[in-house]
Amino acid sequence: MTDTIFALATAAGRAAVAVVRISGPRSAEVVEALAAPLPAPRRAALRRLRSGGETLDEALVLWLPGPSSFTGEDSAELHLHGGRAGVEAVSAALADIGVRLAEPGEFSRRAFQNGKLDLTQAEAISDLVDAETEGQRRQAMGQLEGGLSARYDAWRTRLIQALARLEAAVDFPDEDLPEALSTEVGARIAELAEELEAALADDGRGERVREGFKIALVGAPNAGKSSLLNRLAGREAAIVTDQPGTTRDVIEVPIVIGGFKVLLADTAGIRVAKGPIEAEGVRRARAWAEGADLRLWVVDRSASGQWKSSAGVAKPGDFLLLNKADMRSGDDAALASSPHARELEVLDISATGQMGMDALWSGLEARVRKLSGGDFPAVTRLRHRRHLEQAVAALRRAQSGLAQSPELGAEDVRHAGLALGRIAGRIDPEQVLDEVFSSFCIGK
Repeated sequence: MTDTIFALATAAGRAAVAVVRISGPRSAEVVEALAAPLPAPRRAALRRLRSGGETLDEALVLWLPGPSSFTGEDSAELHLHGGRAGVEAVSAALADIGVRLAEPGEFSRRAFQNGKLDLTQAEAISDLVDAETEGQRRQAMGQLEGGLSARYDAWRTRLIQALARLEAAVDFPDEDLPEALSTEVGARIAELAEELEAALADDGRGERVREGFKIALVGAPNAGKSSLLNRLAGREAAIVTDQPGTTRDVIEVPIVIGGFKVLLADTAGIRVAKGPIEAEGVRRARAWAEGADLRLWVVDRSASGQWKSSAGVAKPGDFLLLNKADMRSGDDAALASSPHARELEVLDISATGQMGMDALWSGLEARVRKLSGGDFPAVTRLRHRRHLEQAVAALRRAQSGLAQSPELGAEDVRHAGLALGRIAGRIDPEQVLDEVFSSFCIGK
């Protein structure tokens, strides 16, 4: 980190303002070369940016000396007019001075390496930049404010305390140490392992908030699934015709429900397939529904017995939507008494009208909020889950090892601590850092 970097921190293209960030040991020299004199620290100053005797732009300049800056280094910001030509001219001038263009995530990586934030907070910055919904924003802010760091640090502290007791037994065997040390430490390890397992058994709440909850529309052909998809999405996302089997593949549409991102999927009608293409569509429909967080089983009340071909695809807690509620076929009693309809939330709706739609939307909002959980998740990325699983496996090995000797137990407790440390970056091999920061945008 001995070189100085720069990047456009705002979106490329025409805009009112474009912000160019600079960070590194030559930041003051760069600002003086383009916009002398150097402004007072953390005070915006209007300057003419000049290079080679030519005025490039009139900009607000911020001088942010380290360590009180985002990266912890001497930094600066140039707030330019947002035209592409002006940004390119300033970028060329910076390159002529010898400042290089930053790599994706390099500003955040320097902030991490200078102790301004840990890896979970760095990931939260990326999530905040990518946030599309209120749920994603809240989760990212909670993580940025240390919601994950505090939990992982507490677990790691308890591991260190257990390890200290075991190492005392190994290093000072002649000292008057408690005879029941292995039993005491074993109980602590078992308790912590159970907590980590509980954190892992949350159905991926944190990842789903980031990536979107999956809701599948399932049912027989012509039940009204595509019409309902279009209604919920607020646009014509799927083709609607009277011909059965129009939908052959899964159509995914991202929408926002209750402040959370949701992937709503229209699937092929489930019935005995009439050909290999439809058979593949039915297979994909069943597979998508099986992996979904919630299924909406759509039944056409005007078609007697039609629902039987798709019976069994819904699970307890799912919705049973009786579509075309004004066109009953007299088949309601058979459907209601079917074991496939039990433990489902039943609503009368009209996918092309207003009947039941407000109740359905309210029900979906309540269900998505329940899926998101009431407390802050312990896992928001696959990387966190992988390291937690490694920590649990090491702790379970430590329980077995303690029965043989303190040395064996201590080694596995140490491995568990290393796995937890990698989540927040306490242990930071280069491959972990590359994995985290490679997905960042340039300028962050």
